Amino acid sequence: MPIPATPPVGQFDGGCVFIDGAYAPLSEAKVSLFDWGFTRSDVTYDVATTWKGSFFRLDAHMDRFFNSLQKMHLAIPYSRAELREILHGCVRAGGLQDGYVAMVCTRGVPPRGARDPRLAQNRFYAYALPYVWIASREKQLAGIDLHISERQRISPASVDPTVKNYHWIDLVQSMFDAYDRGHDTSCVVDAEGNVTEGPGFNVFAVKDGQVFTADWGVLEGISRRTVLELCGTLGIPLRVGPLSVDALRGADEVFLTSSGGGVLPIGKIDGQALPPFPGLVTTRLHDGYWALHDDPAYKDPVDYGSGA
Repeated sequence: MPIPATPPVGQFDGGCVFIDGAYAPLSEAKVSLFDWGFTRSDVTYDVATTWKGSFFRLDAHMDRFFNSLQKMHLAIPYSRAELREILHGCVRAGGLQDGYVAMVCTRGVPPRGARDPRLAQNRFYAYALPYVWIASREKQLAGIDLHISERQRISPASVDPTVKNYHWIDLVQSMFDAYDRGHDTSCVVDAEGNVTEGPGFNVFAVKDGQVFTADWGVLEGISRRTVLELCGTLGIPLRVGPLSVDALRGADEVFLTSSGGGVLPIGKIDGQALPPFPGLVTTRLHDGYWALHDDPAYKDPVDYGSGA
């Protein structure tokens, strides 16, 4: 399917959607009530970011998106190069420097009365918004209070967590667990009681200078990958394996990773303060993460030229 000419900068000031093969304002971002992406959460997506006018690790996000499409038996009518052009176009048309940029594929609408997903025509959407932080700057400085919910994450035997998906009911309910107790956000556990992840982020603990994070039952986040790589680069000891609730509660430092903020230090666990806040190891990884945004190897600059 052909894509339209590169849009002018700021054509849709503040954000842009790519829908039905065309760039449009965010107000036109709509999904059919009958799309199985809506009725059955039969959808995969990915979210890249731009910072100071450049995408960060866009290739890694596109790799994961295409892998997810394959695992979900979904397809989009665009090549990798065309997808890159569309995502750049959304940022450009929105006039954004720091952006939250999504690529989405839904199962689509099947013929009336059909229950065979192979009969549905898959739908592709993309959009760019101003950069989204999972916690405000004020909350980051004050110290995010993380609740460890007893809710179990959907089993990887049922839903592959390495495929980015909208199966968030367990995560959303865990957020209410946190709010009901006066905390800011939450993470959930697996059937063995080990910490997995939270709504839109991976969880890390630091004890005696060593970094720990879960190895199973979690989304393999691009920010998570960046931190794992930084540990090697900075010589920080790392163990990827089961992370017990007791280990998280007994950690010297705790932090989250997400494209919505990078490395986010936790100030409290269920209301109990972590004294070394934000913590030496967390600070090194935070600074290293943002320094990579200036590394040409990780940057994909948006062309803000005169346009077509």
